[in-house]
Amino acid sequence: MKVSTEWLSQYVSLENVDIQELAELITRSGIEIDSVEDRNKGVTKVVVGYVKSKEKHPDADKLNVCIVDAGAGEDLQIVCGAKNVDAGQKVPVALVGAKLPGGLEIKKAKLRGIPSQGMICSAKELGLNDKLLPKEQQEGILVLPENSEIGTPVTKLLHLDDQVLDFDLTPNRSDCLSMLGAAYEVGAIVGRDVKLPHPEKELIEVAEPASGRISVSIQSPDLCSRYAVRYISGVKIGVSPLWMQSRLMAAGVRPINNIVDITNYVMLEYGQPLHAFDADKIAGNAIGVREAKEGETLVTLDGQERKLEAGALLIVDGEDRPVGLAGVMGGLDSEVTETTMNIVLESAKFDGGSVRKTSRQLGLRSEASLRFEKEVDPARVLPALDRAASLMVEFAGGKVQEGVVQSVTAEPQDRTITLSLNKMNAYLGTDISALETKALLIRLHFDCGDLEGNTLEVRVPTRRGDITRDVDLIEEIARLYGYDNIPVTMIEGPSTAGGYTKPQALRRALRGLLVHGGWQETMGYSFIREGASGKFPAPGEGGHEVKLAMPMSEDRSVLRGSLLPGLIDMAQYNRNRKHDELALFEIGTVFHGKDEHLQEQPRELPVLGLLLTGNRGVKRWNAPAEKVDFFDLKGALESLFEYLGLGDAVSYRADEPQGFHPGRSASLYLNTPEGGLRIGTLGQLHPELQRDMDLEDTYVAELLLGPLYEYAGETVAYRDLPRFPAMQRDIAVVVDSHVEAGALISKITQTAGEWLESVEVFDIFTGTKLGEGKKSVALSLVYRHMERTLTDEEVTGVHETVIAALEQTFAAELRK
Repeated sequence: MKVSTEWLSQYVSLENVDIQELAELITRSGIEIDSVEDRNKGVTKVVVGYVKSKEKHPDADKLNVCIVDAGAGEDLQIVCGAKNVDAGQKVPVALVGAKLPGGLEIKKAKLRGIPSQGMICSAKELGLNDKLLPKEQQEGILVLPENSEIGTPVTKLLHLDDQVLDFDLTPNRSDCLSMLGAAYEVGAIVGRDVKLPHPEKELIEVAEPASGRISVSIQSPDLCSRYAVRYISGVKIGVSPLWMQSRLMAAGVRPINNIVDITNYVMLEYGQPLHAFDADKIAGNAIGVREAKEGETLVTLDGQERKLEAGALLIVDGEDRPVGLAGVMGGLDSEVTETTMNIVLESAKFDGGSVRKTSRQLGLRSEASLRFEKEVDPARVLPALDRAASLMVEFAGGKVQEGVVQSVTAEPQDRTITLSLNKMNAYLGTDISALETKALLIRLHFDCGDLEGNTLEVRVPTRRGDITRDVDLIEEIARLYGYDNIPVTMIEGPSTAGGYTKPQALRRALRGLLVHGGWQETMGYSFIREGASGKFPAPGEGGHEVKLAMPMSEDRSVLRGSLLPGLIDMAQYNRNRKHDELALFEIGTVFHGKDEHLQEQPRELPVLGLLLTGNRGVKRWNAPAEKVDFFDLKGALESLFEYLGLGDAVSYRADEPQGFHPGRSASLYLNTPEGGLRIGTLGQLHPELQRDMDLEDTYVAELLLGPLYEYAGETVAYRDLPRFPAMQRDIAVVVDSHVEAGALISKITQTAGEWLESVEVFDIFTGTKLGEGKKSVALSLVYRHMERTLTDEEVTGVHETVIAALEQTFAAELRK
């Protein structure tokens, strides 16, 4: 919110107040001031001049010789090149010795042999934001109103001797989205009275009742608590007064015409958005408020046809046709134009949630919707309406029909809060007395009763909708009392030592293990291109893609359902820049919708993604570089599972999931009390996908972290180093080619018992000597007893039992 101090001083005295110091005080009181802008960018000795005559320059087709009365006693001859300069105009004239923004100083000069005693200025040359001016004044010189007094300093006429405070408001302080709200805030901070306008005293009504011209109804009482209009006849559309235009431009609003400018001016003044309809375009002389029906459309003031969703709040005419989006923007068909003579002026209290939803669905934000979204003050609906009507009488020549035509479903109520002084001082660590407390509350214009016991009953006005509890009042008192004045005190009360939840601790552990193992953590976009996640098996149960309503781009149009597309994009990006050796991981969230149109919140699943490509090590003079393979990735996962205490609980099953190499991939299963739970996939990317992405052999894995959080051990288990020797036995068994080595290892582990320390596959052989459909798997078994040395006979007995189990289960033959 940009607050003009010249405008602000109309409501609260700023005499002897340094604006920079005021900005610091406001910031220290809780509302940050982003900047203090001087509207005068360095303009001096520029006055209002009257162009008495204009003649063509004898030696230049594009120059004119003007005779100008600048109130200096004698006329000035000024050579001007502007196309729109003409006799009879009032214009800003920079006299000799004047200074303009950018360090330009005006001196006597000769232009093509003709003396020039000054300069006729454009808005841009005066440092004005010409984009906020009417289009006809954005080029050429600035033409001033005819009633401007000759010789008046332009800085005074255009109100440039002004400073603008840029309030950086938090969402709860919507009360300061108005000049009156800012006045209450500044008045409380500097301890000065606030002078409010009294439109009800200024408003002049004619005898004809407005109810005979227009009627009002509310069909959606939950979304609109008050809808009020005034009927103003006989208006003349024209230019608003210069002081009003200047204040609008100081607030960053472009003047349009007197009617639109008045509605914008009052919106900035009261924080209450208004809308003016051309009364003669309202069919049936009636206005209603209702929810939109599915598929209804409305062409808004910006010329765009808007397709409305069911539930959007509409303003409709007597024939039930939409004429405006409630709280967002009016309709083009009822727009005020140059031919408008009669006005229906609207002021209402719409539900903030409804306006926010409609604005977001249509991607249409306005100054009005900004205020309605944060809930306007319901007590200002009628005062703002009267204020705008009185200004239209004064500056548009209108006549206000008698009475307000309105429909009301709920009256505004002030809120009463009980404030305990003991609680306040305990919270703040202060010793503020009841008298000081009441004085601070009075500065805020909060009514409070007498002290009863140790409490005060405080009535909070409706303009401060952010104050709902006693702690909110305590905060108000603290900031006015001054945060710098609050003493440092020891914290009292029970305290709880902080700590990580189990998922947080495990995430940190996984991150640390991978980083120390040479992996690099990445943080990818949560948004990816449509269909990218569908190329891979979904983590968990899967679901529908979650599409964004307003995506940044086509490549960022849906929430990711897998981490793998993002990791693959990173690999491609790095390979294109000659970074070929990559070991990347990401711990993030994937999203799965329960239905196609997202009627419910999507499921959010924590997932670990890994990507490995390139060489295992660098090339040396005495050893070639070796490419990574499936088992490098599998080994990294096994290390993680071992750390989590799940090494024996995770099994790998050969699989051919979508997007993976059909012979070099597997699914991971976690053995739980309920059975085998699929928790992820690992393997090499499909060759076609690698070719499309211009990648070398690339290995990826994606794991659900939820089951790991649930079943991982709470603590890391350690065991003593062995003191007794181990005994190793190697065997090679011939089995059918479809038998997995993992199944053999699982059977050996179950059969060998507690003496088996480890079992590993060290060779797999296939060939014609073994027979069709056969393979040889060589395994190394290590036996050890932790408390004594095993005898050869003991190990032989267990080993023979293992061989017998393999023969019985897999029809394995011991290879001689």
